This record gives sequence, structure tokens and C-alpha cells, in this order.
Amino acid sequence: MEAEEKPEWVSLKPSEIEKIVVDLAKQGETPSKIGLFLRDKHGVPKVRIINKKIVQILKDAKIPFKSDEEKTKEKIATLEKHISKNAHDYTAKRAFTKKLWLVRKV
Repeated sequence: MEAEEKPEWVSLKPSEIEKIVVDLAKQGETPSKIGLFLRDKHGVPKVRIINKKIVQILKDAKIPFKSDEEKTKEKIATLEKHISKNAHDYTAKRAFTKKLWLVRKV
């Protein structure tokens, strides 16, 4: 796939965008959250305008990251443990069910 042309209103240079991505990943953000942060705070419509995806930038920088699916599975394990101790916590049971739906959907 070809990269899109960089809009003239995006003032950040590719190296600055990569630095922001790496810094956010070191803080523990997922690639999807990093994309949202770049869009909302810095006005970068897509990181793809620098010919790389966020995941590729993180792999090049050798930064480990967790996908949304991995984080969801961790949350499910935490909820299972909580529900086994607190059987009458119906709010947690509902959250557990919703997370299972999310995993099945993906």
C-alpha cells in the first residue's frame, strides 16, 4: 500500500511523530490508543502518512507492546478471579460477560 500524502496542516515531522509513538508506548499505551492520541492532541490524521504503521514503528524500536486482545484477556482473568471470590457481584459478572463478547467478536 502506498502512503497518503502528508496534509499541509500537519506540522510534525516524521521523526517527531515516531518519537511521540515510542514515548507513548513506553508509558504502556496500546497502538490503537497511540493513534487516537496522535489524532486528538497533535492533529495527525493517520500515522500511515510517514509510510509506517504504529506497530511497525514499535517493532523497529524493539519496544514490546500488548495488543487490545491481550489486554482484554488479562482483564477477563482478573474478573474471573474476582467473581470466584465475590459471587454476588453482579456488576462484575456483567462486565465479565461483555468482555467475553468482545473477545468472541474479534
